[in-house]
This record gives sequence, C-alpha cells and structure tokens, in this order.
Amino acid sequence: MPLDRVDRRILDALQLEGRLSNVALAERVHLSPSPCLRRVKALEDDGVISGYRAMIDREAIGLGLTVFVEIKVEGHSERLAGALEDAVASMPEVVSCHLVSGAADFLLEVVVPDLRSYERLLLEKLLGLPGVQDVRSNFAIRTMKPPSPLPLGHLA
Repeated sequence: MPLDRVDRRILDALQLEGRLSNVALAERVHLSPSPCLRRVKALEDDGVISGYRAMIDREAIGLGLTVFVEIKVEGHSERLAGALEDAVASMPEVVSCHLVSGAADFLLEVVVPDLRSYERLLLEKLLGLPGVQDVRSNFAIRTMKPPSPLPLGHLA
C-alpha cells in the first residue's frame, strides 16, 4: 500500500501515543474525524498497523535482566529454521527473535527477572532447541535507548 504524507503523519502520531482518540488524531493530522478513521482502518486492514500495546517498564514489574542470545545451528534448512521458530515462539521470555547473518544464525532478546531465571531458561529450553550448536549470551548492562518509533522519513 503506498503511503502518502497524511498516512505518515497518522503513523507518527500513533507510534508516539497509541491511545489518541480519533478526534485528537484527526486534529493532529489536520483531517476531519471521518476521513481520519477511514485511513486508520485502511492502515490496519492492510497490515501497516499490526496492533497496539502499552510500553511497560521492565524493571518496574520485576523483569530486571535483558539478555541478547546468539544461537548458531548445525546445518541450515527451512525445516530446522521453522522448528526453531515454533519452539522460540512458545517461550514468553523471548520477546523478539531474528534470523541474522554473521557469526550467529539467530538473535533472541530475552527478558527475565534475574540471572538464576536466565540460567534455568538456558539449561531447560534454549540448549534443547532443534539443531543448536552454540549459544552465546550477551547481558545488557544498561539500556541507552529504549525501543522507539520507526523512522518514517523514507516513505514518500
């Protein structure tokens, strides 16, 4: 779906404040409420807006340890990648998983309460993932920049 300037303004506004009412959003993007609502609905229907969620402070709810886990697998096949993807998808501690190039094949972002919890996850689940050859854990010391809105400037 080609996005115009108004669509980009809608996306920018919703990335910053997903709970905006349609009236407030329409005001921000200089539309009347009805066309604004139609555009948001179209962006949702086309999958450009895939959902809405609250940003939660991890430490405030007891998830004080973030670990970036590099996984190297034996051999490469679509079947193996699919099996690993399914297994990782069932782990709530894994908040993101990426197929990457480089020394590792997959990069996982894991969020747990503490080191003991991560050790349990590593030993009981991660090392048992299909085809795992090597696992390297990188512990986040401090978050310098939390997840932020996507840069939409390239959309013309």
